[in-house]
Amino acid sequence: MRDLTLSELERLQPRTADDTLQMDEDAFRTLYERTARPLWAYLWRRTGSAQTADDLLQETYYRLLRARVTHESEAHRRNYLFRIAANLANDAYRSHREHERFPAESHPEHPSIPAVAEESRRQDLDRALATLSGRHRDALWLAYAEGASHAEIAEKLGLRLSSVKLILFRARRKMAKLLRGEKS
Repeated sequence: MRDLTLSELERLQPRTADDTLQMDEDAFRTLYERTARPLWAYLWRRTGSAQTADDLLQETYYRLLRARVTHESEAHRRNYLFRIAANLANDAYRSHREHERFPAESHPEHPSIPAVAEESRRQDLDRALATLSGRHRDALWLAYAEGASHAEIAEKLGLRLSSVKLILFRARRKMAKLLRGEKS
């Protein structure tokens, strides 16, 4: 068993009656309905496992509700949610095994995940994405699957705007090489 820090112990303590959540049930339900599907798709794509994506989705919302953070707007709350999810996916990847990808699953009950016409092309794409760093995968996913702008990607990943442009450029270039079969 690993040692816990004092701040981790404080977070595990039960809430008191004075310590209420930042949002009511209706506000949470609305946020969940707007964000759960794209967030689940993002986590599924990052982990390759529907079960892991389900677990991380639940943990993401739990941490959002437990966080004592005041959000300026709905967009700020959504960005904060994706940042939590990205951190959880990174932690899950590290704890799973050193540089080994989660097993790929097809999951037809979630139609928001785009289907690739040929299975071999999908496997090539999965292998190419698995070789990218987490930051490159996150940036590509947010840009092309979620349709996020560079500014939104910068905020969600905690980067500067100029860094996002460079990361996307390098990630696209590396993906192109990998998909052409060239060594990087």
